Amino acid sequence: MQFTAVNVAKRVSRSTWIPFALARPWALNGTQSTSRAFATTTGARYSRLSDVRRRPYLCVPARSSTSVIQAPQEEKSGVSEQEGDKGALNSMAKPQPVYRKDYKPTPYLIDQVHLTFQLGEEHTTVLSDLHFKPNYQGDSPPEVVLNGRKDLKLQSVKVDGKDVPQEQYEVSEKLLMIRGLPKGPFNLQIETQIKPQDNTSLEGLYKSSGNFCTQCEAEGFRGITYFYDRPDVLAKYTTRIEAPKGPYPVLLSNGNLQASGELSDGRHFATWEDPFPKPCYLFALVAGDLAVSKDSFTTASGRRVDLHIYVQQQNIDRVAYAMQSLKAAMKWDEDVFGLEYDLDLFNIVAVDDFNMGAMENKSLNIFNSRLVLASPATATDDDFARIEGVVAHEYFHNWTGNRVTCRDWFQLTLKEGLTVFRDQEFSADMRSRGVKRVDDASALRRAQFPEDAGAFAHPIRPEEYTRMDNFYSLTVYEKGAEVVRLYQTLLGQAGFRKGMDLYFKRHDGTAVTCDDFRAAMADANDVDLSALGTWYQQAGTPAVKVSTSYNASARTYTVKASQSTPATPGQSHKDPVLIPLAVGLLGKSGQPLALHLQGSKANGSAGDSAVLRLEKASQEFVFTEVPEEPVPSLCRNFSAPIKLEVEGQTEDDLIFLVKHDTDPFARWDAAQRLGQALMIQLYAAAADTSKNGSSSLAERCSAAGGVKQSLVDAFRAVLQDKALDGAMAAALLTLPGPTELQAMIHHADPVTLHEVRKYVVKELAQQLRPDLEAAVKRNDLPASEEYSPDAAQAAKRVLKNKCLGFLAALGEPAVYSMLLQRFRDASNMTDEIAALAALTECPCKERETGLSEFYQKWKDENLVVLKWLALQAASNVSGNLAAVQELQQHPAFNIKNPNNCYSLFLPFVRSPVNFHAGDGSGYRFLADSILTVDKINSQVAARMASPFTQLKQFDSERQTIMKQQAQRVADTEGLSENVFEVVQKSLKD
Repeated sequence: MQFTAVNVAKRVSRSTWIPFALARPWALNGTQSTSRAFATTTGARYSRLSDVRRRPYLCVPARSSTSVIQAPQEEKSGVSEQEGDKGALNSMAKPQPVYRKDYKPTPYLIDQVHLTFQLGEEHTTVLSDLHFKPNYQGDSPPEVVLNGRKDLKLQSVKVDGKDVPQEQYEVSEKLLMIRGLPKGPFNLQIETQIKPQDNTSLEGLYKSSGNFCTQCEAEGFRGITYFYDRPDVLAKYTTRIEAPKGPYPVLLSNGNLQASGELSDGRHFATWEDPFPKPCYLFALVAGDLAVSKDSFTTASGRRVDLHIYVQQQNIDRVAYAMQSLKAAMKWDEDVFGLEYDLDLFNIVAVDDFNMGAMENKSLNIFNSRLVLASPATATDDDFARIEGVVAHEYFHNWTGNRVTCRDWFQLTLKEGLTVFRDQEFSADMRSRGVKRVDDASALRRAQFPEDAGAFAHPIRPEEYTRMDNFYSLTVYEKGAEVVRLYQTLLGQAGFRKGMDLYFKRHDGTAVTCDDFRAAMADANDVDLSALGTWYQQAGTPAVKVSTSYNASARTYTVKASQSTPATPGQSHKDPVLIPLAVGLLGKSGQPLALHLQGSKANGSAGDSAVLRLEKASQEFVFTEVPEEPVPSLCRNFSAPIKLEVEGQTEDDLIFLVKHDTDPFARWDAAQRLGQALMIQLYAAAADTSKNGSSSLAERCSAAGGVKQSLVDAFRAVLQDKALDGAMAAALLTLPGPTELQAMIHHADPVTLHEVRKYVVKELAQQLRPDLEAAVKRNDLPASEEYSPDAAQAAKRVLKNKCLGFLAALGEPAVYSMLLQRFRDASNMTDEIAALAALTECPCKERETGLSEFYQKWKDENLVVLKWLALQAASNVSGNLAAVQELQQHPAFNIKNPNNCYSLFLPFVRSPVNFHAGDGSGYRFLADSILTVDKINSQVAARMASPFTQLKQFDSERQTIMKQQAQRVADTEGLSENVFEVVQKSLKD
């Protein structure tokens, strides 16, 4: 599944949240460009109210005289996933954590599920017929304890067709417990009634734009019927859907269509059968009035697979790229991993109201519409790339997540980290591999590294959770993908493929653990990979320090490396982890030197990179036959998710690497280090008002040396290199972002840091103006050239728009006029939104004109309006909070729609000037908004609360105000468990 994280634009593959937190904002002052939305970030979700806030009694089912179950007087300190749920029958105490160590299988297995949905406008009736098989020891059948939800109305319970006496079952807001069961297998029939139209949590069965649809990961199925709502219960599903034919002509579920026909009273039915066992989180249902685009794919074995994409009628002309991406993903998975699709039909449905980015339900993927719909006029290059990646991500889940799934939710990274890695590799093959690696590494450092250093830090395989929804995180998805990449770095592509083959051979059709994956990789390659286990257990980002020395007489070059991981909440002690550190050596002329690593079997055959296995707290590696003192290129291809410090590395070394390094990531990283060093130095001067408090920030920065000529020259060389890929050039010209800088400066003032960055951008623009203008002209496509979202054209646009962002920082009326004209003349959304984004950061009349014209042009296009909301919310124009508050009342804003919330509240958090305003108004606004949204959709509200987990990074004054607002949220009566968990962790010392 793809989650939706905390910025606006994801890679979000990833299961698919839209890592909004992964996304780069649009061309802000020339330093950022649109990117895909991790995120969001972020990959299923959240919903119930905190037990602490509930009334001390439980619900009684309809048509039942069962007694009310009283709350107990005692609390447990912690509970297992199974026993904790059972305890909830009797406990209304505060939310209890679930621990990985307490995992137990269910006492029964369910191998067959028959569901009948009688869809209606007032309510929906769900009939479930479940075949249970004993999975317990002993002669006495234990009770069945099934998950439910407080909005689930129980109508009847039967065992083998006979009513269960009321004294043999109990029902609460969360559970149904049945006693007195027969020995051996039996069938349990349950009838429930639900109201999808009232389900604003968008978890379970709900209505979106008049259509019925589902979202069951992680715990949504319990909102449909009582069930073992956990991933290790695998069953074959047969689903019958009945509905009025007029408003709901399309009836879809998992698997293959077995029957359909007419019923009385204008109703009709469809029966679907999925032949593959699956957990209930992969169940899906869609019913509505939808148009369909049809295509087909022929597998490697010659089977025809029908491909259908369902959307609202007015959007049917915007699905061609998603269909193209699906077919490319199917072909790639066959070519690279030998994995063929296993059914005769693959459906995608796009809906407007969706908490996540997309969901991999078996054969019926449900997508947030923003990740399916695209046209040159309404979607940016990044939108197209994101659609390509997310469509692939969800398809790849058919094997990594569906055919082999997770034993429990602690193993979530087993499917999500692995599938993120797979979609990253797919996108790298479809586009520029080097640029893709830079993009993924940049996103991780910008968004996941802060998560690893904040109050919500957790391992990729957590040991406990209160609300599983909160752990669909950048750590589980993005860092999890980097840990999977460690296997490929250590084993090579061929070895990784061998491991994958064995993994599927052993575990197809089962629910397994991260340890099972590691064992398959190790056994397939006959190696010991136990040292990688620490990555699954420890939170935090390892810090690696490297020092080097050259012995001219011995012609040896020594690399000394040490590692440490800082303490994180609940983990003060950290063990060393296995870090594959990829290293290259460059000679004085910039050419890579042949590598001969002492003690390595690969001497002389490692090409221009060698992988050093850093397994201990400190190690030493020696290269022999080194003819001259080299410049080291370290952590090439971002070979491990670490923070790297190179002792003795000079500015000249970094400039040399920017000019000559053949590894795209290492080259980009050198440019980032140049920018980091400069801005840290200038921040110190800007923040120190003791010597000349009356001087302006610009004057203090200038007095400290200003922008160094060496950086100007390095940027100029990039701009003048016509052979360099435009996307790579844009990446090299991107200065480090505020979240990365914030982590490098102890308790920095975020507004001052923003102003320093703004100063650097303007200085660079002034000194590079001729080169920036020449690059714009060189990368302007002729009007006669038809738009294409391919990598070549997109590279030209991203570099051009990067340069326009720099020019906007000059603050000149002529530049503002030029940007407004470009905005009006743009022939595609990429150029239109980039010009407007540049203006949005400028307090000028052209800004207001552009925003007004954009809305009038696109007000009937919901997905485009989201961009309009996000641009305004993220703006650093002083006093912009008032404008954001006005947008809350704008007719284009719908607070019940997750996309609207993600496009207004989360971009606002990215504005240092307005979110971090010294009077605390930005923090108060966020807290108020969280409390409002929490009453509608707690999953969305919990994501909105995530900025509070970073409060300890800021100066003491802001920490105090943020804590006050977080405490206000935590103390609110009726707060959801999701939000409560986030703010409580934020407040811990």
